[in-house]
Amino acid sequence: MVEKPEQEITGIYPMKKEDLFEKLRRNTHKQYDMPEMNINGITYSDVYRKFVEATEISGARVLEARITDDLNQMIRNLYPDATTFASNLPFITIARKNPDTVADAGELNGTDVGVVQGTVGVAENGCIWVPQTMKEKAVCFISEYLVIVLYKQNIVHNMHEAYAKIEMDERYNFGTFISGPSKTADIEQALVLGAQAARGVTVLVLS
Repeated sequence: MVEKPEQEITGIYPMKKEDLFEKLRRNTHKQYDMPEMNINGITYSDVYRKFVEATEISGARVLEARITDDLNQMIRNLYPDATTFASNLPFITIARKNPDTVADAGELNGTDVGVVQGTVGVAENGCIWVPQTMKEKAVCFISEYLVIVLYKQNIVHNMHEAYAKIEMDERYNFGTFISGPSKTADIEQALVLGAQAARGVTVLVLS
């Protein structure tokens, strides 16, 4: 097989995304309106019970608490060997590191427990929407263990409802769904926890 000269190849590839879209527009002779999509997502008779079941299947644990409870002491009891907590939530006073005030994400290295706020919980799959409301979102991934605080009334049935409710913080325009601890088993078929993010997750449901 004879390869084409490099200069000839570079004259064709790579095509920029904008050029590709423009080429598609020029060659689109008839356009159609998007069809109406009325999708009825799955619902559950007991949405909270289903959320707990799905979350525990993901490998996380769910604990209930009242807003008036001592959440700091509760988190300390959950992780008695932890020495370094990180959070920007004003009611988490045990945090020695604040992702809003660190100079860079590297300062969060060594965090035993990160505490973040989830805004939407999904019963369908046990995932929780965590918007970036802190300067360094690394706290969500670099912490050995993650505690997600979630208000019970913010649990919905399915992803359709979740997407209708999620909001981005205008400062950072980022968010992610988190479902349980980080897991991988693609290397020698050995299950490893914490390969890409926290190796343990606790969802603290407030009512």
